Amino acid sequence: MSDLQAALYARVSSEQQSQAQTIQSQVAALRARIEADGLRLVPEYAFVDDGYSGSTLIRPALERLRDALASGQVDRLYVHSPDRLARKYAYQVLLIDEWQRAGVELVFLNRELSGSPEDELLLQVQGMIAEYERAKILERSRRGKRHKAQVGGVSVLSGAPYGYRYVTLAEGGGQARYEICEDEAQVVRQVFTWVARERLSLGEVCRRLQAAALPTRSGKTWWDRTTIWDMLKNPAYRGQAAFGKTRSGPLQPRLRAQRGQPLQPRRAHCAQDVPVADWLLIPVPALVSDAEFDAAQEQLDENRRRARTHQRGARYLLQGLVVCACCGYAYYGKAISNRARKGHRRDYAYYRCIGTDAYRFGGQRVCTNTQVRTDRLEQAVWQQIGLLLDDPERLVNEYERRLQVAEHPPAASESAALDKQIAKLNQGISRLIDSYSEGYLDKDEFEPRIRRFKERLLTLQAQAEQHRDERQRQAELQLIIGRLEEFAARVSAGLEHLDWSERRALIRTLVKRIEINREHVNVVFRVEDTIGGTETGPFLQHCRRGD
Repeated sequence: MSDLQAALYARVSSEQQSQAQTIQSQVAALRARIEADGLRLVPEYAFVDDGYSGSTLIRPALERLRDALASGQVDRLYVHSPDRLARKYAYQVLLIDEWQRAGVELVFLNRELSGSPEDELLLQVQGMIAEYERAKILERSRRGKRHKAQVGGVSVLSGAPYGYRYVTLAEGGGQARYEICEDEAQVVRQVFTWVARERLSLGEVCRRLQAAALPTRSGKTWWDRTTIWDMLKNPAYRGQAAFGKTRSGPLQPRLRAQRGQPLQPRRAHCAQDVPVADWLLIPVPALVSDAEFDAAQEQLDENRRRARTHQRGARYLLQGLVVCACCGYAYYGKAISNRARKGHRRDYAYYRCIGTDAYRFGGQRVCTNTQVRTDRLEQAVWQQIGLLLDDPERLVNEYERRLQVAEHPPAASESAALDKQIAKLNQGISRLIDSYSEGYLDKDEFEPRIRRFKERLLTLQAQAEQHRDERQRQAELQLIIGRLEEFAARVSAGLEHLDWSERRALIRTLVKRIEINREHVNVVFRVEDTIGGTETGPFLQHCRRGD
């Protein structure tokens, strides 16, 4: 048996493919090929991304694989086909070039990779065709669903909200529809009555539903405010189900992972809200009248206005910045109750993890991280700010340096022009591939033209990525640069003289988030190469929590 260290990589992009055991068939074929080549596969070198899109390179197994290959742990990598690495041709080229430079031999099951110009051309064409076919399928699907919604087809909704049962095309004799579930419909009507006529808050509605032991669709008796809010805002209950309430957009950066979601998203896009005027409305059986639905909307607005009048503004210096490093939920400020005071005066409160509130999760905590005294945490963070701003001369020098760098940021028009060129070039590549596949171009004409297209596309994509990175960096710096002179003056006068609102503004300008762990507090600044030019990264401030 050879001494070469083998590894495999497999990927499927959807939950349906995962459930269909497509990933198992890939792994089985790869293991068989490795065994046939006389190599041994160590379990930790089987890298599998199950249910991750090929349109992004941010995948857990792929990240580990790239680290292993870069460190020289693997000699030969087995992959079923190039589109398992990535759907985008540029990403395929990036990975293959990266691994070949590291001295890794790459084996595809569906074809041999000899390194000849013909093989390189075939690999390029396959990658471009895979990317083109994916875009074409997505666009056809989108247009087809939109047309179906415009003619009133319920099948594009694919599911029914609480109070209805979705009758599929097969069950409905070729016609999908909503059927009213009377038990659930009574609950929906009762909720609208409580809000529209009795003017109850969402919290009181939840308490009444739980007191009546009325189950949710999943069988739980614990109702969440968000569930009631979505119910009251859903136009399906007035007889008009909405299609196209969200659209797919680029993934937005987040301070923490969404509830129940992994830190690394499976897909490089997210849902974005669409204006109500752009929704497509599909007739369905109504559960409440238009008047009652409108009355509920008015009461929701009234409840919101009433809540705002009771708010006393921001009460905590670090409000909105503190997150739990254990579960990813936010920390919020919570005052000490009169019962807990036991007759003693307490001039402080606590920052508390949302995940430790059992009432938010059906009576069960999802996190055991400890709460933190507000005065101690705020003092620790403020000390870190003081260390950052303790040298006015260094501060001014940093201001001047960064201002010079920021004098010529890439214009938005340049980025838009690059995006337009990339779109036109992709269209040209698609037309070129179509012409070649239909026989209008022979191989001698196709090869040089597709190579020029590929080189130009890679150049433009690199420039566009550089512009995006620069704009992001400028956005972070802009929060600081505009006020550095003021900060320098404040440092000279003494930070201790800042009032509460000025301190809060300063912290929000410099700090991106504050991560609370059981042992320490990590202050993450907006710009990693912090003022002063050091390369130490974010500061680490230990903060003991006690009563």
